[in-house]
Amino acid sequence: MIKKQPYMNVGAVMLFVIFSLLFFILLYRYFSIEITGEVGGQPLAAKALQKHSREGILEAARGTIFDRNGEIVAEDTASYSLIAILDKKMTTNPKNPQHVVNPERTAKKLAEYIHMSESKIYEKLTKKGQFQVEFGKEGRDISFETKKKIEELKLPGITFVRDSKRFYPNGIFASHLVGYADRVEQTDGSYKSVGKMGIEKTLNSYLTGYNGKINYESDLWGYLLPDDKPKVTPAQNGKDVYLTIDKKIQTFLEDAMDKVDREYKPKKIIVIVADPKTGNILAMGQRPTFHPKTKEGIEKSWHNEAVETSFEPGSTMKVFTLSAAVQENVFNPNELYKSGTYKVTPTSKAIHDWNYSGWGSIPFLEGVQRSSNVAFARIANEKLGFDRFHDYLTKFGFDRPTGIQLPDEATGKILFHYPIEKATTAFGQGTAITPIQQIQAATAVANNGKMMKPNIIEKIVNHDTGEIEKKFNPEVVSSPISADTAKKVRDILETVVTSPKGTGSRYKIEGYSVAGKTGTAQIPDPTGGYLTGAKNYIFSFIGMAPKNDPKLIVYVAVQQPEVDDYTKGSIPVSEVFDPVMKNSLQYLNIQPSKQEKAIANKLPNLSGKSAQTVVKSLSEKGFESVVLGTGTEVKDQLPKADTTILEGEKVLIKTSGTIKIPDMTGWSLRDVMKMAKLADVKLNTSGSGYVMKQNMKPGTPLKKGDFLIIQLAIPEQQLKGTTQKDKNNDKTVQD
Repeated sequence: MIKKQPYMNVGAVMLFVIFSLLFFILLYRYFSIEITGEVGGQPLAAKALQKHSREGILEAARGTIFDRNGEIVAEDTASYSLIAILDKKMTTNPKNPQHVVNPERTAKKLAEYIHMSESKIYEKLTKKGQFQVEFGKEGRDISFETKKKIEELKLPGITFVRDSKRFYPNGIFASHLVGYADRVEQTDGSYKSVGKMGIEKTLNSYLTGYNGKINYESDLWGYLLPDDKPKVTPAQNGKDVYLTIDKKIQTFLEDAMDKVDREYKPKKIIVIVADPKTGNILAMGQRPTFHPKTKEGIEKSWHNEAVETSFEPGSTMKVFTLSAAVQENVFNPNELYKSGTYKVTPTSKAIHDWNYSGWGSIPFLEGVQRSSNVAFARIANEKLGFDRFHDYLTKFGFDRPTGIQLPDEATGKILFHYPIEKATTAFGQGTAITPIQQIQAATAVANNGKMMKPNIIEKIVNHDTGEIEKKFNPEVVSSPISADTAKKVRDILETVVTSPKGTGSRYKIEGYSVAGKTGTAQIPDPTGGYLTGAKNYIFSFIGMAPKNDPKLIVYVAVQQPEVDDYTKGSIPVSEVFDPVMKNSLQYLNIQPSKQEKAIANKLPNLSGKSAQTVVKSLSEKGFESVVLGTGTEVKDQLPKADTTILEGEKVLIKTSGTIKIPDMTGWSLRDVMKMAKLADVKLNTSGSGYVMKQNMKPGTPLKKGDFLIIQLAIPEQQLKGTTQKDKNNDKTVQD
């Protein structure tokens, strides 16, 4: 035992040394941290702050898009994403489970409310090792009504995250112009609305808001500390955009296009309505189109045909050849020429009138009325000269985009190399231009020589303050012709519609003088030459009214409608132009230039009067009225006081008290829109014609912000009557 003692002492000494070193290391570490306040080069205070500092996101709203009257075209609205909690640790009280406890029952119930099969839902709910699961696009964009119904099922573990989605209350409504915005996933996993087409794309930087944040100190459980003052960086909501589009005129346009699309099944329809004094576009639409929410139909046409597609315009181009000749004082309406056939040069291909034989020797005025190709080839070559004619093509802006605030605008392609091409350009063949270029050029004729730049945006407004941040004023591009020339051209174009020899007889509108020009453009065959057949044309008309002081220009093009003779191509075009022009002029209170009978159909101011007395008074005058509300005194009305009522239009009267939804079966869309405005509900429509279905039962109380969904349709009897009427129509002359 005595011999082992030295080894034990050595061991004890070694242990003492080791523990002493550890002690000094710990002591050094303690004082080092105490003095520097850092660990591994990182401040301890910052580390502690991170442990208890929280940050929340204040989501910004995307700007709202309005029409020129403040009617909502696109807005953000609340939506919800469905989430299922799978982690059993979330349940602390077995009597009140916070995770999915019965995947089979849960899947069966959820399948009734989201577009996902029960088996797929069950598969997601039984994933191993997941804290929670989402349900992809099928589980997003859930409405408040659907969310409420799912919550009433009291399914354990099923919860929602609030989000926003883009809502288009008018459904199919200038869809390619307005465009759409999609929710795009960001790098941090969040979603943001991004414009993908139309105004939503062009003004995405204005419409997009910037999220704010809130920073605060919390305790271990995340609760706000009593003495802490949160630091808030407010969200910057996107700017609101006011378009020049007029909801009512756009509705006239959509209804007319629906009717023609259904009856004649054309490949395309393109329509533009513009104010020639300002260049403002009041309506723009096309078929095929799509629903901006569901994207249904978008695969048929990704392009805004009015802006992004150029094509040979046909005889509507003659408006501008005529304008150039009148301006240069080389158009003599009484001068005779030989119609039928014309050669620009002895060796060039012959140009024919549309009927090939012509009408013998006729005055140039009659040539315009009959839409003679030979007349306009002669005007370009012999009267103007091709160089001077080309100058006017440039003055009218056909060699460059208009600059309208819509994406991907195409430019015209003037075919002007050979004499035959220069001559055919004069009557709209060979050269390709866009519909919006034709509208811009036509403003010079309608606006006394001043050509106005097409404009689609009225103003951009700060969403939070209401301050106008940018205003788009009318812009004169140039003055290619004089006011006197413009008047003379309008007088000549009126005879295209009124003369028995004119090609535009279908475009007469009772009470209003219309000046315009028809067009029948051949369609190039991809294999060479042009397509043949009765329907293989683009039939069009560009018209302005009233002729003496035009307030509107309407351009309509219908491609390849189902007609058995090309002379009937004007029928579908007129069935768009006529109702759109007439209804729009009446809506704008443009008084007819001639009236057979003066009818006192202006509404008085009904506010403050007895609702019962007002209903009786209106009934005696032949007006149908609808009372909204349970009160006895009139608070508001639509149409407003001094408004001229259109035939068959209802007068809606708002009183105090609860508003109950009426039975709107058979109502026009115009009357439904008035009801929605007075009741302050959000309207979504599908189809066209008259109300066939509504999502709320008559008598249901309405609350501000409720969603009213209306299904429109044309009654079968009316369809048959219209079809029979068209079958009985005689052939009319058309270029």
